Amino acid sequence: MPSANIAVANSPVLLSPSPISLPFFSSSSSNKHVRSSSSFTNNIEAFFGVFDGHGGVKAADFAAKNIGKNIISEVALRSEEGQKEAEREGYLTTDANFLKLNANGGSSCVTALIQNGKLVVSNAGDCRAVMSRSGLAEALTVDHRPSEQHERERIGKQLSGGYVDCSRGAWRIQGSLAVSRGIGDSHLKRWVIAEPETKILMIEPECEFLILASDGLWDKVSNQEAVDVVRPLCIGVGDPKPSSACRKLVDLALMRGSSDDISAMVIQLGHFVQC
Repeated sequence: MPSANIAVANSPVLLSPSPISLPFFSSSSSNKHVRSSSSFTNNIEAFFGVFDGHGGVKAADFAAKNIGKNIISEVALRSEEGQKEAEREGYLTTDANFLKLNANGGSSCVTALIQNGKLVVSNAGDCRAVMSRSGLAEALTVDHRPSEQHERERIGKQLSGGYVDCSRGAWRIQGSLAVSRGIGDSHLKRWVIAEPETKILMIEPECEFLILASDGLWDKVSNQEAVDVVRPLCIGVGDPKPSSACRKLVDLALMRGSSDDISAMVIQLGHFVQC
């Protein structure tokens, strides 16, 4: 079983120190996170992310240090109507710059940007974002895995010899990788793209909290189960304990037999509701 550790506010993967108490719990140093809520332009209020590395920590570490800055730079060049394109370019720029390092490995990513009371969530890979809306779980991302039909069809349409098969209990690209999008993976780049999918919504009073987590959690804990674990500790209580909620999520996945890297972050959205 992997040893557990908590990422602290002065972690080197943070964009900048954050005045918001934001819990993050990880069972592995291969996973990274990023958070920031200070002195942005373009009415950006905060940026968060979870990054799940494979084949080493280099891609996850690089993405955590750079993807937020790249997205925010792209946002500055566009109106709010261009937000999805800004997210896309931020992810692709991060990927291109990592590939220039000729480093091994790759990373799944899920990020959340808050701007003018809007929540902008993007992902590439199988890290997932789930929001509690009045206690009901709402998935804001779709996992990018070769087992998903739309991803298999995308890979199959490319005239570059790509294939998907079932190996070691999972669908894999070229018999190797069980995610179909992400940062890095240079040897599979023709098929493992960094282009994210993005969802934008207004943060309304019923939007209670957002869970960002790696697949080590979601493979063992359903979306609604995760919301049900976090909610009693964070909503309608005088002393919210989101750090305890993160610990309970990771402990639940471990108890159910997860041997994968597990990371979970809880963002209380009530901070960002605009009156």
